[in-house]
Amino acid sequence: MTDDATPENTERTSETAGPEAFDPATFDPEAVSAEDSALAGEVLDFWAATRQYAGLAKASIVVGQTVGETVPPQAWSFGDEPELAEQLLGAVLAGEKTATSSALWDYDAEGAPLPVAGELSILLDGENHPRALIRTTSVETTTFEEVDEDFAAAEGEDDRTLESWRKGHEAYFRRNLPEGREFSLDMPVVCERFELLYPRL
Repeated sequence: MTDDATPENTERTSETAGPEAFDPATFDPEAVSAEDSALAGEVLDFWAATRQYAGLAKASIVVGQTVGETVPPQAWSFGDEPELAEQLLGAVLAGEKTATSSALWDYDAEGAPLPVAGELSILLDGENHPRALIRTTSVETTTFEEVDEDFAAAEGEDDRTLESWRKGHEAYFRRNLPEGREFSLDMPVVCERFELLYPRL
């Protein structure tokens, strides 16, 4: 989940290239800053208000809430600066961005699991406020040179062509790959597609 040579066109890497992904499941109020504590409250409130869009509210009326319903998914923002987070969130909210990509090596370096189909995420804006709920619909690992025109268009950035995708992503990878890794046409890239659950278009 990368992007352009210019900072305003950079996307999240692994969970995020901006603020670290916020995982409420592992949140410890005794060991975090006041800012993280405030974010936790917002994320919990957002999840309570939007989980119905993931199909999780109806069953709880009959059987009560499960852990999966009460613990929100990870929350993260695209990009590595607030302006970029706003820009890419805007593209998601407009229905223009339904995919994102990242170097497989980023997940390896962070010891993070790959996204999986069906996984939910809460998207944060540039000021770390929850704004959208998405569900991953597919994940494929391929090589940089095998990313196709359809996927480049689904990323919803620049002019949505494969040429601009390659130019921007090469520049991004060259800037941000983990230490000891170098860009190459056969480097592994994680291509993730997602659907916007809330707010609805």
